[in-house]
Amino acid sequence: MVNGIFANPAFGFETLTDAILNMPFLPGRCRALGIFDNQGVPTTSIDLESDGVTLSLIPATERGAPAAKYKAQKRTMRNLVIPHLQVEDTIKPESIQNVREFGSNNQLLSAQAVVNQRIQGMTTNHDATLEYGSIGAVKGVIYDADGATVIYDLFAEFGVGQTSVDFALSNDATDVKGKCLQVVRAVEVELGASIYDHVHCFCGKDWFDDFVNHPAVKTAYERWSDSSGQLGAFLRDDNRKGFAFAGIVFEEYRGNVSGVPFIADAEAHFFPVGVPKLFKTVYAPGNFWETVNTIGLPRYARLELLDMGRGCNILTESNPLSYCTKPKTLVKGTTS
Repeated sequence: MVNGIFANPAFGFETLTDAILNMPFLPGRCRALGIFDNQGVPTTSIDLESDGVTLSLIPATERGAPAAKYKAQKRTMRNLVIPHLQVEDTIKPESIQNVREFGSNNQLLSAQAVVNQRIQGMTTNHDATLEYGSIGAVKGVIYDADGATVIYDLFAEFGVGQTSVDFALSNDATDVKGKCLQVVRAVEVELGASIYDHVHCFCGKDWFDDFVNHPAVKTAYERWSDSSGQLGAFLRDDNRKGFAFAGIVFEEYRGNVSGVPFIADAEAHFFPVGVPKLFKTVYAPGNFWETVNTIGLPRYARLELLDMGRGCNILTESNPLSYCTKPKTLVKGTTS
């Protein structure tokens, strides 16, 4: 009977949630970098407080004259509501009827297999959405699923402007190394005393091709040899997975879901790697009775019987917000 499924502990709220958390999570490249500090929070929004410190030189004065006044920076507070992401699906009896595990006539196991299959598909969508939000944090602007609606413009939220560098890659005479150093210096200015590992760049495919094919880049690597001593190895290899040039690791980013590109083809986005708590992802609690005011988990799942036992609904939910605590360190690269 269908009701027997819901009497089985394997389909309880906690068990289903554990199952979704234990499924293999294959993150996109941005999450794989390990730059995000992940934390569950018990609220559906977060307050970000900043207390900027501006260095200034102290002017010389005559002894006994009034001292220069110290201008303390005002604290600013902003509240960000954490996005609520949920996906629902319905399983009808015909999806389970006559479906069995190989070599078994156990209907309960067949039902479990169908539920797990649906949850796996829904989880994949959550994975893609989490990666998309993480890319938004790296770019400084977080978009909704349509790729056009802005959820948060981090530059506007923090009251800063974004640095943009035109690499002018169509010009063979462009000092590409000089452009790279311009990016690195802009990042270092905003990091201040913070230590970082390197500056990373996610490039759109057109921008990446123009960069690696620029004469300045090709000349720099034409005498470079690989581990076997083969000269010009860089120019023959596929380097889209990343290579270092002038203190920056350049990598072509591949990401497009339902026609929504994660990185525009003609753009590049630079960000520092190795700075503690520069990038964060917070998870709000699920919208369920059991999770009110609890520490949020990355994913939730619930199964509910339809009226008259005509099937069941599956709901998966995630409430993540990825952001950068110093968006001024995010530099955009273009080309003309």
